[in-house]
Amino acid sequence: MVAGAILTTGGAHAAGARPSVVLVHGGFVDGSGWESVYDILKHDGYDVSIVQNPTSSLADDVAFTRRVLDKQSGPVVLVGHSYGGAVITEAGNADNVKALVYITAFAPDAGESVQALISHPVPGAPVPPILPPDNGWLMLDNAKFAAAFAGDLPPKKAQFMADSQVPWNVAALAGTISTPAWKSKPSFYLVVDGDHMIPVEAQRAMAKRANATVMNTKGSHAIYVSNPKVVAALIEQAAKHVETASN
Repeated sequence: MVAGAILTTGGAHAAGARPSVVLVHGGFVDGSGWESVYDILKHDGYDVSIVQNPTSSLADDVAFTRRVLDKQSGPVVLVGHSYGGAVITEAGNADNVKALVYITAFAPDAGESVQALISHPVPGAPVPPILPPDNGWLMLDNAKFAAAFAGDLPPKKAQFMADSQVPWNVAALAGTISTPAWKSKPSFYLVVDGDHMIPVEAQRAMAKRANATVMNTKGSHAIYVSNPKVVAALIEQAAKHVETASN
């Protein structure tokens, strides 16, 4: 897939149960950032739910995600951004999850945590401006948030995201995966060249390890806000794969 490619959305679908979509946010943000992706998917006829994780621990976030999954009536495409990738890697073992979509996200293996994945930085890659923990909670340096997380957003929008940060607990960062869902379910990965939170080399390595179908684009870590069309296109590709496989 060429950089920035956008798949055709909407249109005819193969006969089969159309999956619903469940969206999982990452650290330092909440589910409201998915709004534009949600709007596109709803317009194209998908049922969409957004998980509001407390980011207090991986176990808590997996439990919150599974509650939403339990409410779905048919097959599900489970989508995670950033740390949300760790959440869907564990929660995606639910029987109704038929595909995983990683949006510049962590895809840990068994026994791995996000902390383990970021403990081996890519030489020369930008270092995320995570401040020292305050009573176990992490935040990004407000003054450096835009450059690190949301460099392709208008300055006012990036500053709003910085000022509305959600603290991320070190227990979420350190939570380990028991059984990676990507080992048994089809995975899709949006590699974002220009992400200053997860180096592109690390994204590619995790996508390859998960045997994921890869789409490439350019942008920031906040690609789901800045370019919802390309994000929704990959989610719809995964959904159509599920529909075809159900025939």
